[in-house]
Amino acid sequence: MMNLPEIIRIGAGSTRSLQVEQALTANERYPELPSVFATAEMIFAMECAAADAIKEMLPNGFVSVGTLVNVKHLDATPVGEKVVASAKVVKVSEKFITFECEAHDEHALIGSGEHQRGVVNLKQFLTGINSRANQ
Repeated sequence: MMNLPEIIRIGAGSTRSLQVEQALTANERYPELPSVFATAEMIFAMECAAADAIKEMLPNGFVSVGTLVNVKHLDATPVGEKVVASAKVVKVSEKFITFECEAHDEHALIGSGEHQRGVVNLKQFLTGINSRANQ
């Protein structure tokens, strides 16, 4: 069994930058909503930043997967603006890594909260998923 507190460093962090395009807006999936950066896309950018922050610390064949998201979307971002999402490791237990996350656009803090990830053996994980898909 992997001992996460021994391999994951508190304070490790990463960022992800993106340009808001129409495809990343709430309107893209739900036409009655405005063309602003979708909450789901903001959360995904935070998740990617979190995964990036720890991927080099994981043994070969292991990846992290999202297990919990508790994030507030604080401000709307229009198409065309740059967004930077960041994640920093704040807690490591035997099973989970907890991150403090934020997202900023060119004008303001647009999101903040907590994200948690678990670590899995990718081959075993995919085997389990494939067996469920074939039932």
